Amino acid sequence: MTRTLQPAHTAEAVKRPGRWLALCVLVLAVLLVAVDATVLGLATPYISEDLHPSGTQLLWIGDVYSFVIAGLLVSMGSLGDRIGRKRILLGGATAFGAISVLNAYATTPELMILARALLGVAGATLMPATLALIRNLFHDPRERSLAVGIWGATASAGTAVGPIAGGFLLEHFWWGSVFLINLPVMAVLVLVGIRTLPESRNPHPGPWDLLSVAASLAGVIGVVYAVKETATHGLTWPTLAAGLLGAAALCGFVHRQLTMPTPLLDMRLFRQRGFSGAVLADLLTVLGMSGLVFFLSQYLQLVQGRHPFEAGLAELPAAVGAVAAGLAAGRAARRFSVRAVVSGGLAAVGLALATLTALDRSTGYPALGAALLVVGVGAGLSFTVTADVILSSVPKEQAGAASAVSETAYELGAALGIALLGSIVTAAYRGFTGPAGTPAQAHESLGAAVEAATNMPPHTAGELLNASRDAFVHGLHLASGTGAAVLLGTAVAAWFLLRGQRLENTAE
Repeated sequence: MTRTLQPAHTAEAVKRPGRWLALCVLVLAVLLVAVDATVLGLATPYISEDLHPSGTQLLWIGDVYSFVIAGLLVSMGSLGDRIGRKRILLGGATAFGAISVLNAYATTPELMILARALLGVAGATLMPATLALIRNLFHDPRERSLAVGIWGATASAGTAVGPIAGGFLLEHFWWGSVFLINLPVMAVLVLVGIRTLPESRNPHPGPWDLLSVAASLAGVIGVVYAVKETATHGLTWPTLAAGLLGAAALCGFVHRQLTMPTPLLDMRLFRQRGFSGAVLADLLTVLGMSGLVFFLSQYLQLVQGRHPFEAGLAELPAAVGAVAAGLAAGRAARRFSVRAVVSGGLAAVGLALATLTALDRSTGYPALGAALLVVGVGAGLSFTVTADVILSSVPKEQAGAASAVSETAYELGAALGIALLGSIVTAAYRGFTGPAGTPAQAHESLGAAVEAATNMPPHTAGELLNASRDAFVHGLHLASGTGAAVLLGTAVAAWFLLRGQRLENTAE
């Protein structure tokens, strides 16, 4: 009798009509960001040939998007909590589409850098808003776990679709086409989202503190820039100064949040072991996997001689594994435990990375594909459950800011991973001994060595390619081994940090 008097607390009573259609709109936004993050790497050689950027300009074309998006995630997530997540999502998606056109038709390196920076501003509005809207659309925890799994699966699928679609477009059209594919996705997202997405916001948000926004932006950009520049060019005084200024800005940001009555980001969230443990697991996982993500495409194309489209297809097992695991992760975490699923997934990724230390130039695809499938399954389990833990740990009103913390952990993990593991690969690669007449630039990257070989006699070119490819594979071994150690250590840490953590079973 008592249960019939409390229908508001049953799962059926809180299931919003049209929520699954709304989720379809949200995953389109995720697809936009995931695809754009992967296609630029394929298009970079074509952009270089057309726009003739300097080495520094080329680095900024590749990095400025991630710098800006990392620096603005927390601020944009908090802004969505204040002005409305639907409003900021649809506005950001519209801007993302328009700025994609500017990227496609950029005529100078300077314009391309500006376009990539503006695209980062628009991209920073999308990911936190999508997760926050999922938190407010799905009040039944089991449905929310499935929705988060679909969200994560779409992000994984987007990282696979990007290289495949980008490789196809680059083989048939000019490089700007890889940006124009954003337009139809954006159009569907906005037109359908206007009708299906509910508006949600924090009813008592407080002001959007511009000093906190500036400190967050300066802090994250300063730290990420310092890490990437140190890995690429070594530690210099300007890089050290940027890193110290960034760290000081982050300290100022934290202090300001602790003293404000309505902060941009409630730092008390980190007192919850489940929340902080999930964020730390995400950061270290992305850090450990960055070596594989960053260097695998080069291995497939420059070592094994695959075309861009074929290399994109070769990476597909990781996405397939992540999609399948993401859809089953919530159910698995409830049947076993959060820490068992997260730690088990991370351990699986670590062991798969360890097997890649046996790669050589002629390794057959079945072995590589199997390792990538395990990486995808493990990452899908871990990322889906940690995202669910983060969303479940905070009130609905703070969902945007909490989601932004999760996304910032990904960006910082990627920056640190590429910097640290990239420096390991670069150090191992630069030491190779080439034949007489090997130009100095051939020691900078495998791509430069391949290009240099085209201007050398066949016998000498063959020696150079063999030496440089062997050195690159050796560096990949070191990066994979280091990544495996990071992932296995993170699996052990997650086992303790997520002790007693459970996903909700009853509706709010």
